[in-house]
Amino acid sequence: MRQRPWLVLVGGFGGLLLLMAAAETGALLFLNSWRHNGTELQGHFLARNRTLEKIRANIYLSGTFARDSLLAPEVSGAKAQIATLANLRHDTDVLLDSYAQSLEPEETAPFRTLRSEIDAYWKVLDKTFAWSAEERNKYRFAFFYEEMVPRRTSMLQIADRIATLNEEALKRGDTQLGALFGRLQFGLVAMIVVTLLGGATLAGLTIFHILRLEGQVQERLKESVQARAGLQELSAKLVRAQEDERRALSRELHDEVGQSFSAVLMEAENLLDMEPAAEVRPHLEALRSLAEKGMNEIRNMALLLRPSMLDDFGLVPALNWQARDTAKRTGMRVQIESEVEDELPDEHKTTIYRIVQEALNNCARHAQATTVQVSVRGENGQILLNVQDDGSGFDPQRVRGLGLLGMEERVRHLGGEFEIDSRPGRGTLLRIALPLASLNGEGRNGKHSNSHSAG
Repeated sequence: MRQRPWLVLVGGFGGLLLLMAAAETGALLFLNSWRHNGTELQGHFLARNRTLEKIRANIYLSGTFARDSLLAPEVSGAKAQIATLANLRHDTDVLLDSYAQSLEPEETAPFRTLRSEIDAYWKVLDKTFAWSAEERNKYRFAFFYEEMVPRRTSMLQIADRIATLNEEALKRGDTQLGALFGRLQFGLVAMIVVTLLGGATLAGLTIFHILRLEGQVQERLKESVQARAGLQELSAKLVRAQEDERRALSRELHDEVGQSFSAVLMEAENLLDMEPAAEVRPHLEALRSLAEKGMNEIRNMALLLRPSMLDDFGLVPALNWQARDTAKRTGMRVQIESEVEDELPDEHKTTIYRIVQEALNNCARHAQATTVQVSVRGENGQILLNVQDDGSGFDPQRVRGLGLLGMEERVRHLGGEFEIDSRPGRGTLLRIALPLASLNGEGRNGKHSNSHSAG
């Protein structure tokens, strides 16, 4: 029972946390994939567009340098432009090779046309590098306007077509990203639904199991309360049986054994009155002494078991006798102050007498007290008992003997309150309140008030 609720809580809430973590992880993966694809598509478009712009720029520059080389008066003066054109041609070839690696299927045919046009363009320019001065002066204007400009314009148009196709590829990429985002939304909604359903299921199972465990705990608690009540009732029955047995033993000792010793004592005294022989008198006197001693011991044993005066005369005389007996045995000064009803329930009388008896024994044996004050009074439908001593005291939280537990058990059985106020070196105050519905207060005729001190 101590482990199962822990396992249920860990399983239920742990499962909820796992579902939440799975949903968050899936959402992050979707978002990361969407962002990665968008970044990759944008980077791919920008790289292709930059490459295409460089190709177009090289075509423009090639026309400028070709024109300058043709306008140069001497072939030797066009060497710098021819070298620059060679570099442009090499750079353009590299750019074309790079662009060819990222072609879309729709761009293959236009790109091949562009590359063939560029190759033909460079071949046409190569022919002009071998012209003589006369050929240059004769053909350069016609070549520039009839060959080079139309070819350059055609290449640029093809490049524009490729750029348009590149933009269309970007749009297709955007469409793919939109579809991916739609899948992301669907996945997130599905994860939320699964998480909510799973969480509701786990929460329901957890609540059901905890409620079942709570029901089991309530049943165990009810059984424990019933068992405790049964134990308390059994303890009360044992106490009552003990008191009944003590009463019976006390009566038996007093009525049978005590009477027998009294008879022996009377017969011994009668024999002594008859003036027996000198050698018999010491034996009769010893017999009388033994009979007196046995009778006194029997009487003390009967009183210790249960004083007959508790049943015959009531609580207050029994307490006064207990105070005198304790003072005679221990030397303590015991003061009894009582103001209670003459007619009390037998259980209340027995409980108060036994508590005072145990408290006085504790004061003598453990507290080394010199003075004990016992107060018994009726107030507001209760019997209030206080026992105050000036002994060594103790810590009630740490010291609880069987005597104190027995007192508390008696008081709790009658529905009363039991309290100990004590500190080491400051004495002990025992407070007890026993409910008594029949106690009506000061005005009853049967009220008995008494103050007695023994020491």
